[in-house]
Amino acid sequence: MSHTSRTWGRKSSFWVAAAVVVHTLWTSAAPAMMYPLYARQWQLTPTVTTLIFAVFPVFVVATLIALGDLSDYIGRRAAMLWGLTASLTGVLLFAVAPDVTWLLVGRAFMGVGVGLSAGPSAAAVVEFSAPGKAKLAGAITTAAQAFGLAAALIMGGGLIQYAPFPTRLSFWVLVAVLVATLVGVWHLPRHTKAESSKRWSLKLPQIHKPLRRMFLVSVSAVLSAYSVGATMLSLGSQIAHDLIGSSNALVNGGAISLFAILVGFTGIVAKRFSSRLSIIAGASFSIASLLLLMLATATHALPVFLLSSAASGAGYSLLFMGGLNLINAHAPMHHRAGTLSALFLVAYLMQGVVAMLLGRAATAWGLDLAIDVGSLALAGLSLGAMLLAIYVREPQKPSTDQAVSSTQPEPGR
Repeated sequence: MSHTSRTWGRKSSFWVAAAVVVHTLWTSAAPAMMYPLYARQWQLTPTVTTLIFAVFPVFVVATLIALGDLSDYIGRRAAMLWGLTASLTGVLLFAVAPDVTWLLVGRAFMGVGVGLSAGPSAAAVVEFSAPGKAKLAGAITTAAQAFGLAAALIMGGGLIQYAPFPTRLSFWVLVAVLVATLVGVWHLPRHTKAESSKRWSLKLPQIHKPLRRMFLVSVSAVLSAYSVGATMLSLGSQIAHDLIGSSNALVNGGAISLFAILVGFTGIVAKRFSSRLSIIAGASFSIASLLLLMLATATHALPVFLLSSAASGAGYSLLFMGGLNLINAHAPMHHRAGTLSALFLVAYLMQGVVAMLLGRAATAWGLDLAIDVGSLALAGLSLGAMLLAIYVREPQKPSTDQAVSSTQPEPGR
């Protein structure tokens, strides 16, 4: 297929790339409010419902291992088109699923789609941003994730409660969103100077040697953020249902969406924070949120759960933004998407592990004990991210080619 003559300018391309970031969290969280319905409809245990969640990060990780740096060679646009197409396939399978097998296959396609597009979209937001606005790009990426998550939870809860076809309709809405995003991505510049002139070959993700210390700090922060997020997305609706005592899916979804709202709000308010300050503050909020979650499950106090949800959202935002800004500041342009993909690889792998372990623990020990043990472990993870941010120093000078490149098509390409 030939690329049409109309191509977006820098500003429009920036917002289209942000829309692809929105899709990564919307697609990830789209089934979150459905898990109790699936459990009742098909008599599923918590282990099976968390398996539906965990299949997603497993396939994200597999895709990132095989294809994580693909967009550094074929271009952000092409990689995002392939990713959105895979996500669209997965969402369509959820929209028509007659049994749990279809859900598992659909989650696999969603994982491939997000694996192909997460790194390229985050890199594209940086590269299409105005010169000198790399920190703003990190804040917009964080806010875009929050918007996608909130849309999945609030819209999902509302349609479940008040619209027909509760396990279908929200996926058809997401299908329409993905089709519109595909059209937007189609009109992005075909090539930019961020692409490598070398040929792509299948290889494991690699970290540019001068980046490795910063990558360790960054990955510890993002890993901690995604692990806390996994707790909310895999078990949050069940926790909210138990604490609120309401069968209203919109109310339950609204309680969980406080997490997403604080992700976006904090990302905007704290956009000028240094990476180190973001990570230290984010780890502090995450530890507080996990202790509050333990208290909420012990006392069945809704206000405490809401405080936990808000604190975890602030912690996620600060940890993710701090880790992302470290990579944006120091990664050479021809290694940027590969480095970001390696970052997401570790984060999604941990997300899948956390979801599965929490699900098995909830089945074997009960929800309260599973939350207690998991919260203490994740608090330790956040503490580790904080200590790394305090003691590992950033290089005095960032890489010489860190500057955001021109995003207009190169001559002759």
